[in-house]
Amino acid sequence: MADHAHSSDPAVQAQLDRLAALSPGRDILGLERIAEICARLGNPQERLPRTFHVAGTNGKGSTCAFLRAILEAGGRRVHSYTSPHLVRFNERIRLAGTLIDDELLASLLEEVLDIAADLHASFFEVTTAAAFLAFARTPADDCIIEVGLGGRLDATNIIPAPAVCGIASLGIDHEAFLLAPEAGTPQEPATRIAWEKAGIIKPGTRVATLSYPPAVTDIIAARASAAGAPLFLEGSGWQVDPEGDGFRWSSASLGAVGEALFPRMAGPHQRRNAGLAIAMSRLAEPRPADADIVRGIAGTFWPGRMQLLGSGPLTAAMSGEQNIWIDGGHNLDAALQLADFLGQTLARREPVDLVLGMLANKDVAGFLALLAPHVGRLVAVPIPGHEHHAPADLVRIARDSGIVQASAQGDLPSALRALAADSPARNILIGGSLYLVGQALELNEEFPS
Repeated sequence: MADHAHSSDPAVQAQLDRLAALSPGRDILGLERIAEICARLGNPQERLPRTFHVAGTNGKGSTCAFLRAILEAGGRRVHSYTSPHLVRFNERIRLAGTLIDDELLASLLEEVLDIAADLHASFFEVTTAAAFLAFARTPADDCIIEVGLGGRLDATNIIPAPAVCGIASLGIDHEAFLLAPEAGTPQEPATRIAWEKAGIIKPGTRVATLSYPPAVTDIIAARASAAGAPLFLEGSGWQVDPEGDGFRWSSASLGAVGEALFPRMAGPHQRRNAGLAIAMSRLAEPRPADADIVRGIAGTFWPGRMQLLGSGPLTAAMSGEQNIWIDGGHNLDAALQLADFLGQTLARREPVDLVLGMLANKDVAGFLALLAPHVGRLVAVPIPGHEHHAPADLVRIARDSGIVQASAQGDLPSALRALAADSPARNILIGGSLYLVGQALELNEEFPS
């Protein structure tokens, strides 16, 4: 799938258009091109502050957000590089706590493109180099880098050994890239995915992970052992224990956090993401104080992940009685987590209404099979500017999944109006794609900052 970015700033848009024209229009895995780009730029990836590298199928963005909040609560200046963005490309690059401004972004993209125009590098490779250049030139205490796709061959993996690696939730996604046949790789899909993600582990780093099935754990442990990297696994190295609306975090080797923790972000999976972030922060020196962890976890917000939309043009069209939620989960692992959350909260008494749009390379049938018990009505919509499943096909699959009341609309506002006009449910969920979630935020004028 091609990456997409637009900007209201003419200078930034000029460079994004230039990048679109020069790049192959799709993701390309491998470190050869990013290594050459960085070499031509003086290897900025070698001049980063203390670095944390995070991989995973789902939850890695939330983990990065929790980690950044913990570090900033202690007064540290933190760079971060995450993807994708929801509304503006600037969301991907945060310099010492602040989103990159348009003037600097345009200048960096121009600088990278000027030296890399002959390399046919991908969108992500060019923008990763621009981020590293910005990080190397701007003073900060820490740098958090989210893997874009996979791990072993992802452009971000050009960095030297980070202080700490983190591996979040694992599942099957991006099969065309991560399950491509290659000699010497695991054959079973789940272990191959884990093997690719664990490719970020390098000698000299420490590794924190969630808990996984034994075969997956064995793959990650083997890669960590081969690098001589200590492994801190959820369950044996650290754990989270629910306590009311919050949780407690403890570790026999890293010490327990003395207070209960209360995440602002909804869902039991976010407790585990928060726990992973705490483990990563405690593996690095200097360690954050308990008070910083408490404040960081409580203050963390990551847009587009079970987010309740506020007042705005999109929600104003509703009756005022509905809660409109957005969530960008788009694969089976995310659907499992979402179904668990809905069953425990929003859909416990009444099914939710689902506005669904999904990219063409996603497993709609598997996604809806998990969500169907919690959905009363579904309205399918297109995702403009992206290769997507036709709404009519989504309707057919929804009905096959047991969601009898399924229909299609031409856009997101029409879908919401259709739901509001006919016995509206209290909770409406917009989901299936981060691109659709970004569209909802833009239409409601809630811009991530």
